[in-house]
Amino acid sequence: MKWRQLPLGPLQTNCYLFFNEKKECLIIDPGGDGKKLISLLEQQHIKPLAILLTHAHFDHIGAVDDVRKQWNIPVYVHKNEKDWLSDSSLNGSQFFMAGAVSVAEPDKLIKGEGKLEIGEFSLQVYETPGHSPGSVSFYAQEAGIVFSGDALFAGSIGRTDLPGGNHEQLIKSIHNKLLNLPEETIVLSGHGPETSIEQEMESNPFLNGF
Repeated sequence: MKWRQLPLGPLQTNCYLFFNEKKECLIIDPGGDGKKLISLLEQQHIKPLAILLTHAHFDHIGAVDDVRKQWNIPVYVHKNEKDWLSDSSLNGSQFFMAGAVSVAEPDKLIKGEGKLEIGEFSLQVYETPGHSPGSVSFYAQEAGIVFSGDALFAGSIGRTDLPGGNHEQLIKSIHNKLLNLPEETIVLSGHGPETSIEQEMESNPFLNGF
């Protein structure tokens, strides 16, 4: 299994392609630039199987409909954000100058933690709320990576001043879920560079002294 980071959309949100040797892939958080993303996948003959959303803020969902229609694939989001995709007040887009973002409802709801299997892909879903009520992280044990969305960044954590945000809850999510992963686990965040669990345990100023 391999992965590729693609900053997309108005806030250059990290979209991730997680693919296997058959060139099948999962798309995590396609934040925008749908035509660009589709063109890249077609040029490299990569076949998407599903779209996974770490959460439903506008900068993570902008290309959802373009990609879903192109390959007729399902979109997964946590049940707590079921209505966010189509509601610009919930997904936050109405508060930004980029304009209202609204996409069709999700096809699959993540209703709790556990194993998510799609084709040959197997991911462990962890509920990591705090940045938003339905934030989740996807852990691929075999690949040694976790897609953390906007929960944990290199040297930082997600903002909690948006609707549904809760700072104390986010800190607990990070400590109880993400920091319990193997220290060598690579953290693939919604914004910025990759990091590791070990690095954040040692040097993230928002997590020290908890």
